[in-house]
Formats: sequence, structure tokens, C-alpha cells
Amino acid sequence: MTKGPDGVEPPLPLRSEFLFTLTGTVGSPIEVGVMPQGERRIVPIEGGAFEGPRLRGQVLPNGADWMNIRPDQVLAIDCRAALETHDGALIYMHYGGFRHGPPEVMEALARGESVDPSEYYFRISPTFETGRDKYSWLNRIVAVGIGRRVPSGPIYDIYEIL
Repeated sequence: MTKGPDGVEPPLPLRSEFLFTLTGTVGSPIEVGVMPQGERRIVPIEGGAFEGPRLRGQVLPNGADWMNIRPDQVLAIDCRAALETHDGALIYMHYGGFRHGPPEVMEALARGESVDPSEYYFRISPTFETGRDKYSWLNRIVAVGIGRRVPSGPIYDIYEIL
């Protein structure tokens, strides 16, 4: 690798590969209340589906997002979900992330309105766990997701960072 005039190697480019799109359906949030770090809500996962070039299946209805709306109005995501592939493999998916934007955009999303995803920031960093050999490569990757919120729930495009 060629060093620059300051003797430092240039940064490596970030490369990614599309993994899948996950479309989730969620239930009504449970309002836990105001906590020291913000307003806590538990949003139950009711189901959904995911599909990509290397895996596809369903989102099982047994997870939840333990979100926190911070005092700065950033929605901090703390989600745990179970995925089941088309061939019966179970995959545990945990992700954190953030959703934020201008107040009027966030209010529209809270009312269940569709908003252009370019109007707000919605990013996650999922990790995966599975005991199925066929999908064990998921146990050792770094992934990121770009989200958008529709009335029925979130939609994420998930990418493996290479």
C-alpha cells in the first residue's frame, strides 16, 4: 500500500454486501414511563419476513424493542428478535441503533404516517447467533442496517460489512 506524503497509509475503503431486507410487524407499544435516561417503551414484535440472496424466512412473534426516547428526542433502539429460515434454522438477532429527525417528521412517524426515509436517520447494527452449521457464518460477521418506518412496522435493509 502506498503511503501518503505524511507517511501514513490511506484508509481502507468500506465494502459491504447486501444480506436481506427484513419487514417487521409490531404491536401497540407498552408505555413503561419516564426513566432517568428518557421515556421507555416496549414494542412487541408480532411477526414479519426477511429475504435476501443467502437466506430467507420469517420473523417469529416473540421479540420486542425496548426503546428509549432520550431527552434529546433521539429514539434509542434495543431490539431482540428470533428469525426462522425457510429450512427451519433459528437465528437470534439483537440490534441497537438510533432513529431521529426534525420534530415534525418524528411526530408524523409517531402518528403512523408514511414519511420519506431521506427525511430522518434510522440505522441499526445487528448481531446474529445460530447453532445451525449452514448459517454459522452469521455468528462472525459485522452488519449494519438502514431502516424506514411504515405504519405496520420497520423495514430494514441489512448489509454485511466485508
